[in-house]
Amino acid sequence: MKNPPNYAIRSVDYALQLAVMLQVEGPLGVGEAAERLGVAPSTAHRLLAMLVYRDFAVQFEDRRYAAGPVLSLGASSLSHTSRLRAIAMPHLSALVERVRESANLTILSGDHVRFIGTVECTQALRVGNREGMVFPAHLASGGKVMLADLPPERLDMLYSEDKWADRPDQRPNLVALRRELRTTRERGFAINAGRTEAGVTAVGRAVRGMDGTAQAAVSVSMPTTRFSRDRLPGLVGALAVTARDIEEEMRGAAG
Repeated sequence: MKNPPNYAIRSVDYALQLAVMLQVEGPLGVGEAAERLGVAPSTAHRLLAMLVYRDFAVQFEDRRYAAGPVLSLGASSLSHTSRLRAIAMPHLSALVERVRESANLTILSGDHVRFIGTVECTQALRVGNREGMVFPAHLASGGKVMLADLPPERLDMLYSEDKWADRPDQRPNLVALRRELRTTRERGFAINAGRTEAGVTAVGRAVRGMDGTAQAAVSVSMPTTRFSRDRLPGLVGALAVTARDIEEEMRGAAG
C-alpha cells in the first residue's frame, strides 16, 4: 500500500515533483516551475538550485532547467515519453470532465508502472496527483492491461524466481497472474480495488501503438466509496474513447 505520510515535508515534495517534471516533460523555466507548483518564483528558484547542486538538474544558458545526469530517463523522455504525455494530457482532462474522477497516464517499466501524467478531478474527496509514483505492475490497473499484452516468455522473465529472490514474499503467483491477465485481455480493461492504495479503486485500459501493442495505459482513480459495478460500463466506455483519441493523435504525430 502507498498512502501519503502524515508528516509529509512540503519542500521535499515540491523538489520531487520538479524532478519528475524535468525528467518526463523536458526543460522548464523558473516561472513555469513556480506556476505548476503554486509557489513563489523565489521558492521555485531555490528548489531548482538544489536540484542542480545534487545533479538532478542542469541549467542552460537561456536560464531554463533540464534533467540532470542522476535522472536516467533524461534523453528518452524528451522523445517518445514526452511526446506521449504532451498528447495525452488534454485527453485526460476531457476524461475527467466525462467521469468526474481523477485520470492518469502510465507506462510499463520492468515489473512496475510509472505514472507520467495525472489530471485531478475537482471533487472535495478525490484521488490526488500520482505523477512520478511507481507501483507493482501486477497490482495496478494500468499495469495489468500492459502486462496482458506481453509475450508469455517476457512475462516469465519478469516474474522468474531468480529476479524476485530478494523479495520472495512479494512475488505474485504466476498461475493466478496468467489467469487474471487472460481475463484482462478478454474484456479489455482491468480493475485495481485497493491493491496498491487503501481506499482507492482504479479502472485501466491500454493505449496501443501503431503495431497494436500496448504502449501505455489510461486509468481513472476514485475513492472506493464512490465506485460501484453500476458505474463500470460508463467508466470503461469513457476510457475507450480516451485511449482511441490518444492513439489517433499519436498516429497523426508519427505521420
